[in-house]
Amino acid sequence: MKKNMGSTDKIIRLIAAALILILYFANVVSGTLGIILLVVAGIFVATSFINFCPLYAPFGISTCKTKE
Repeated sequence: MKKNMGSTDKIIRLIAAALILILYFANVVSGTLGIILLVVAGIFVATSFINFCPLYAPFGISTCKTKE
């Protein structure tokens, strides 16, 4: 897998995942929506740690800085 996520993208995903967790554990979101958001938060965290987003690949998107 070629890295396709930059540091800003990773930070935004980790912050979004943290906000989802806070909303879930504060009982602001619950039920089916809460579970779906927890799965999304897990995906955000996983893609942040592996520096690869599978949805970026088919479209050729890369937020990684290019090395010259």
